[in-house]
Amino acid sequence: MEDSGEKWHVLRVTYSRELKVQKALQALGIRVFVPMKTIRVERDGKVVKKSVPAVNNLLFVYSDQQTIYEYILSEGETTVSRFIWDRITRKPLTVPERQMEDFIRVCEASADDAVFISDMDVKLKSGVRVRVCFGPLAGVEGSVVRIKKSRRILVELPELLSVASTYVPLEYLEVIK
Repeated sequence: MEDSGEKWHVLRVTYSRELKVQKALQALGIRVFVPMKTIRVERDGKVVKKSVPAVNNLLFVYSDQQTIYEYILSEGETTVSRFIWDRITRKPLTVPERQMEDFIRVCEASADDAVFISDMDVKLKSGVRVRVCFGPLAGVEGSVVRIKKSRRILVELPELLSVASTYVPLEYLEVIK
């Protein structure tokens, strides 16, 4: 299996075991990101907040391809993880580092207000490319979109998933040419 250094790889995990696989990989010293969201559930007659994966069966792993492959093989016959393959290159799908870091920042800064948009569910027309200049998302680059009557910044992971930030004031943005 070809290996070309540490990159953000995208893995599909079966049966909603994202957190189990995340814990196992982190125990090996591997950086893993699972986008999370907060939901409200009723427990013993009380409504409580619970943090759950925002996108079912998906996690991002920052490592070299061989290390991830060895982990998948170590699962044996009960394999729950597998690479998502890029249909064009026929290699495991990777996300550019800058794009992934922006994605993580938007997910973490907008945890309760982020809107996740699957590329397979909705094809958005590309908007104006912008960079956020101020606030907790300063430096994030993406496209302007309007969701729920708010201006948000859309950070895309092509052919996979997008995340839209919380509202961003117009004066915080600069157009990227």
